Parts: sequence; structure tokens; C-alpha cells
Amino acid sequence: MKKIKVAVIVGSNRRESLNGKLARALARLGADKLAFSFVRIDDLPLYNQDLEGELPASVVRFKSEIEAADGLLLTTPEHNRSIPAVLKNAIDWGARPYGRNSWSGKPAAITGTSPGALGTAVAHRHLRQILSALGALVMGGEAYITFKPGLLDDGGEIPDQGVRAFLQNFIDQFAALLVRLSPGSAEALREAAA
Repeated sequence: MKKIKVAVIVGSNRRESLNGKLARALARLGADKLAFSFVRIDDLPLYNQDLEGELPASVVRFKSEIEAADGLLLTTPEHNRSIPAVLKNAIDWGARPYGRNSWSGKPAAITGTSPGALGTAVAHRHLRQILSALGALVMGGEAYITFKPGLLDDGGEIPDQGVRAFLQNFIDQFAALLVRLSPGSAEALREAAA
């Protein structure tokens, strides 16, 4: 039984990233429908057009992982009312060289957590704008979470049933979007549900 492939991009290179933990919790919530793979972005060099002639190995790997996925799940913190530099760098590499945009036509879902009162609302807006401009098909709806102690337990699970139900609905909506937009995914999802 083949599952729909989702590339997960965590917009943080912090070892104990809250968004990395959130991404792993979301992957567990959607594991019955989707196959998640985490795509590394911390090894990408700073974008430089001079490197486009012979792409660095990490960039080739990154772009191929994005292109092999049926959809993208991005979890990001908010840095200075925008997205982190490491995530913007990855997006820039994914869009280049000219004519080899890895984001075009990819269904994408955005979420994130931050201790601030607005969570990652402003970062989401910027990320949605950037990905849409690059041709990604960004799922509507918002799923930014204010991080509070206890959001995730020591095992990485979401103990609050309300938050868990909200995020389950988010990941289920994303799976449904992938069924509609990904060739062959509808059959894979039906098999997974059987």
C-alpha cells in the first residue's frame, strides 16, 4: 500500500526546535494516511547565484527531496515578524536556478508555534506570500499555535485534547487536499483507510 509522500520542512536549525517537535507530533497524527520524510535545510550554503552552474550536493539533495514529494508540510517559528533566514535560504535554493523551480505546483500546508501571543501568524503570512509567488498551492486555513509549557509531553505527544483535535483536523484537511491535487493519491488514501 503506497502512501502519499509529504516532505516536512522545519524552518529552524535549532537542535531542540519547538517546531521540529510540533512537526514530529503532526507526522504521528497523519501517519495512517501520509508518509512523512523530514528534509534537512541546515546544511544548505547561503544562496549565491555564482553556485548555480554546479549546484552543491546539499542543494541537489534538497531539491530532489522536494520534487519527489506529493506535498509539503512547513512548520516555522517567527523571527522578527517574518520567517527565519534558514527557511528563506532553503526557499531561494528551491526556486533556482531559473527554470528549475522545485516549488511550482506543490501542495503545501503551513503551521508553526512560538511563545508569543500571536504564535507565528505574521511568519505564516510572509511564507504564504512567498510560496504562492513561486507557484506552490498553499492550503487555506491557519494553524499557528501559541507555545505554552505542556503543549507537548515528554514523549512528543499532544496531551490537550482540544489542541490535538484541532491539529488532527488540520492534518486531515491537508491529506484531503493532497487527494484532490496529487495524481494517484486518491487510491493510495482509500487503501490506507481500508
